[in-house]
Amino acid sequence: MSERPGSAAADREGWEAGRLVRPGPVWWLGAGLLVGAAAVVAVWRRHELAQAFSLISRVHVPQLAVAVGCEALSVVCFAAVPRRLLLAGGVRWSLRRMTAIVVAANAVAGALPGGAAFATAWVYRQLSRRGVKPVLGAAVLVVAGALSALGLAILTVLGMFTVGTAGAAAVVRPVAGILVLALVIGLALFSLSRFAGFRAAVRRAWFGTGGRSGRVRQAQMLLVRVVEQARSLQPGFRPWLRPAAYAVMNWVFDAACLAACLWALGIGVPWRGILLAYALTQIPGSLRLTPGSIGVVEASLSALLVLYGLPPGPAIAGVLLYRAISYWALQPVGWANWIGVTFQADRLSRHPGRRTDGEPVQPPPREPGT
Repeated sequence: MSERPGSAAADREGWEAGRLVRPGPVWWLGAGLLVGAAAVVAVWRRHELAQAFSLISRVHVPQLAVAVGCEALSVVCFAAVPRRLLLAGGVRWSLRRMTAIVVAANAVAGALPGGAAFATAWVYRQLSRRGVKPVLGAAVLVVAGALSALGLAILTVLGMFTVGTAGAAAVVRPVAGILVLALVIGLALFSLSRFAGFRAAVRRAWFGTGGRSGRVRQAQMLLVRVVEQARSLQPGFRPWLRPAAYAVMNWVFDAACLAACLWALGIGVPWRGILLAYALTQIPGSLRLTPGSIGVVEASLSALLVLYGLPPGPAIAGVLLYRAISYWALQPVGWANWIGVTFQADRLSRHPGRRTDGEPVQPPPREPGT
C-alpha cells in the first residue's frame, strides 16, 4: 500500500512516543487507590449523592442548553489555537477539521490509561499524514500546550482577585504568587528571545549540558529545532495575542459551563469563588492520575465549591452535571470523530495525489524525454 511521504516515519515516531510514556505499575497502583478512595467516599456520602441525583432529575432544560452551548464554544476555542498556529506556519486548515481532530484526541486522552501521551502522538501522526512538516507539527503541539497552560495561569490569578483576601483565599494565595512570578519570568524570557545574542548564549549553555551522551545531544537538537520553528510561527508580540486569547477563552467557556450547570439546577452560583475553584481543579485534573481524571475532578471540585459556600449535595449535583456535559457527552462524539479522521487518513495514504480538503493535487510537470 502506497503511503504519503513521511507517514511511515510519523506512525513510527507516534508509536514510540506512546510506548515510552506507557503507564507503569506505580501509575496503576495510584489509580487503583484513587478509585478505591472514591468508592469509599461515595458510600460515606451516599445521602448527599441521593440529594444530588434528585436535583439532577429536575434540571431546567433551557439553562442546560446554555451549559451545552458554553462547552461547545470551549471546544471550538480549543481547536482554534492549533489552527491559528498552523496558519502562521503557512498551512491553512478549516476549523471544522481541526475541531474533529482535537475532539477525537480528547476522547482518546480521557478514556485510555496514559491517554494524553497517546492522544498527542495520534494528533502528531494526523498532522504528518496531511502534509504538515514534522517540525512544524511538533512546534504547534508544544506551543498550543504552552498557551493552554498560560491561559489557565491567567484564570487562576483572576480567580484570586475575585475571591477576595479573606477566608479560603489565604490558603491558595502562595499558588497565585508562584503563578504571577512564572508569568513575569516567561514574559521576560519571551522579550529577551528577540535578541540574537541572548539566543546564542542560551544555545551554548543548553548544548553544554548535554555532555558526551549522543542521545541527549540528539534530543537537544530536536528540541532546538522545535523551539526555532515555534519562534518562526508568530514573529513579534502582537500576532500571539489572538491564539493566546483563544486559549484563555477555552478555559473561560468551560468555567461558564460549570456556572450554567449550577444555574440549570436552581443552585445559587458562588460567583466570588467559582473561578478559583474551577482553575485549581484543573491542576490535579491535568495530571491524568485516572482515565479522564475520573474521581479526581469530581472530588476536588465538589470540595472547593463546598469550601466557597455551597452545601455538599448541591455542589456534588452541579459537578456531576458539569462532568456529564464536559466529559461523558464528548466521549462518544470524540470516538466517532476518531474513527472518521483515522479512516480518512487511510484513504489519503492510498491516494497520495489528493489534497486533505478533497481537491486533487496537480501533478508536477513532466520533464522533456520522460
